[in-house]
Amino acid sequence: MKIRDRIKAFCRVKASELRPNRRNWRTHPQAQRDALRGVLAEVGYADALLARELPDGTLELIDGHLRAETTPDMEVPVLILDLDDAEAAKLLALHDPLAGMAEANDEALAELVANEETENAAIQALLERMIQDPEPPVEDIVDEGSHEVNVPEAFQVVVECRDEADQQAVYERLSGEGYKCKLLTL
Repeated sequence: MKIRDRIKAFCRVKASELRPNRRNWRTHPQAQRDALRGVLAEVGYADALLARELPDGTLELIDGHLRAETTPDMEVPVLILDLDDAEAAKLLALHDPLAGMAEANDEALAELVANEETENAAIQALLERMIQDPEPPVEDIVDEGSHEVNVPEAFQVVVECRDEADQQAVYERLSGEGYKCKLLTL
């Protein structure tokens, strides 16, 4: 397989000069915005935004909309990609879901975040959510003495999808936003 290097250039651009992608499908809840501000304050920029150059010379974002929006007056690191409109759309659609497909090694994650210190409440909440065990142990669900099942309170949404491909897309989008999801076929 031949893999092309599509990175054309690296530069620093004032974030407000980057054109948001009209097809950006990501939304950013307040908790994510707060956590990003906290990370930027405590660590700073540690990743480049992705953009492509349009025929008029402007740069259109592919990845990094929230970072650009959060720091509009700052010169930010940008990788300029050599992509046409169709390729940019494909990367826009797949970039975050592909990263979201990674699985967690719970033990390594717990060890990594165990000693993290932060004064930022949003970052602390994110760290705690990352290491919480979302599945209660079986003994917490079944009371052996009464043979009753204790169902912990849960708030869920069921989304009806057009087909399997639509189901997968919705799953990847919500998983990428940090929701714990399960695929069901009824």
